Amino acid sequence: MLKRHGMVRLTFLFNNDNKITEIPIIRIRPNKAQPRKQFDEASLTSLSQSITENGILQPLTVRRASQSEYELIAGERRLRASVMAGLKKVPCIIVKCSDKESAIFALLENLQRSDLGVFEEARGISRLIRRFGLTQEEAAQRLGKTQSTIANKLRLLRLTYEEQELIISAGLTERHARALLRIEDEGKRREVLSKVIALNLNTQQTDNLVGEVLNDCPKHIKSMGSSKAVIKDVRIFVNTINKAVDTMRLAGIDAKAVKSENNNYIEYTIKIPKKTASDNKSA
Repeated sequence: MLKRHGMVRLTFLFNNDNKITEIPIIRIRPNKAQPRKQFDEASLTSLSQSITENGILQPLTVRRASQSEYELIAGERRLRASVMAGLKKVPCIIVKCSDKESAIFALLENLQRSDLGVFEEARGISRLIRRFGLTQEEAAQRLGKTQSTIANKLRLLRLTYEEQELIISAGLTERHARALLRIEDEGKRREVLSKVIALNLNTQQTDNLVGEVLNDCPKHIKSMGSSKAVIKDVRIFVNTINKAVDTMRLAGIDAKAVKSENNNYIEYTIKIPKKTASDNKSA
């Protein structure tokens, strides 16, 4: 394995001068280090139809696991789609590599695909570190990432599995997840997550909501709307007060509205003469 300017290059020894070999699917076993656990059925169906019509355009990459079995290194989507297409054999390139290189290559192949889930990526990195006893810095070097990026990815796994599933099913982003991580109390975090999903909050609104829960943001900053919306609501309330005072005046009540404000609040005092109020009550 070679690393140059932050990029990772894996070096494999190929058998038979890169010869493509047809291998029975029944003799290919999955890669234990495969980070992807969820595969889109519609995408697999589309790929299966393409394979039926055009064949497999890119061979799978495998390594020999025993005299009769091969371990898949790259191409699990193609393998699954081939099974759906009813193929018995698939074209493969056989390489020689260590367990570590196989795990890293499987992870790298999926990291290069934009549809790899954020938690699948984090779990893949975590398994790589645990399985081979790597430090975060060593994992970062092998994956061509910074140590801080690896640390941030792994922090996502502090969310419970149920929370991760809710985030995935709701289509929330990594930024949503990282905002929720600021809440250490699991019960409060679940309440906030439910609110984020129910109100379809964006990442900035989620940050604000979490800030309110942690008392990091002023109480008057509302996470569910912009400051313009808040000001608009206040104006509606003020207009309501003014209309109430005007209505009383039209009814012969000498009501007055006195307004005062400072940096913290706006105060309205409604003054109604006692004599007028008692007269109306007796009437």
